[in-house]
Amino acid sequence: MQAHHEEPTTRRVLAQLELLISQRLAGAVHGDYQGFFPGPGNEAGEGRPYVPGDDVRLIDWNLTARTMHTHVRDPIQDHELDVWLVVDLSASQSFGTRGGEKRQLALFGAAAFGFAATWLANRVGALLLVDGETEVRPLRSGKPNLQAILHRIARINMRTARPDPPAGRTDLRPALTQAGTVAPRRGFVAVISDFLVEPGWANELHRLCQRHTVVAVELVDPLELRLPAVGALTVEDPETGTRMTVDTLDGGLRDRYEEAARQQRERIAYIIRNAGAEHLQLRTDQDWIGQLVRFFQLRRHRQFGYRRSSWAG
Repeated sequence: MQAHHEEPTTRRVLAQLELLISQRLAGAVHGDYQGFFPGPGNEAGEGRPYVPGDDVRLIDWNLTARTMHTHVRDPIQDHELDVWLVVDLSASQSFGTRGGEKRQLALFGAAAFGFAATWLANRVGALLLVDGETEVRPLRSGKPNLQAILHRIARINMRTARPDPPAGRTDLRPALTQAGTVAPRRGFVAVISDFLVEPGWANELHRLCQRHTVVAVELVDPLELRLPAVGALTVEDPETGTRMTVDTLDGGLRDRYEEAARQQRERIAYIIRNAGAEHLQLRTDQDWIGQLVRFFQLRRHRQFGYRRSSWAG
């Protein structure tokens, strides 16, 4: 009986989500195709003079030698692109405060990139990281395929029980490795996670960026950045089950927590930037669709060769 009631609720939520994304995001996608979704293609285009900020890998050394001035060749874009969604649905995504939980942002981010891809007639596939396992949703075209992916994410998010015992700290490396395996053709990959995972994922992300255009979508809740002064607070790590009680009226404790959180987020941003991926941060306490619209507009208008960007709203 519970499953019977869940189906209409899930369909209604996804229909409302699609309507919101269509109303707010479509204008940032439709129109000028060039520079929006695809990264550089495989075929070299016309040469032009180098300008500061161009990717040095695009330098045409033969043309540079002939003209005695540095020139680059912008690749011709492919108008069909494989879009993969790597979505972290581990227990830590169930954390959230005033504005909702990170697992909701994971669904919203997957929906935004997925609908943008289907509007441009691209194929969409997904790798869903659940309880330490990677679930692969095959690459297919059409909105029904995307709706099936989003429905699966929503159903996973609706689970009330966590693994018992807890599955432990999330390891993002297998999902990133598998993404490189199931996506041999150059494409676009959105990695959606809070990146509060086991260390060592930097190398796998770097390898993925060597073949694909990658956007790392970082999910953040304000309580992960700063503790409120509310007295004794019991916190639990949803992935390990570890509990501890802290005195949030201790100003020194709050300062140490904030500094540790700042350093942690800086490390995540550095790893993403150093790997060659783009960085989009979505927060539970901010307008997520507005953040996505601005990020998509930036992608659409950016010329090839422009330096990788970081966008945090």
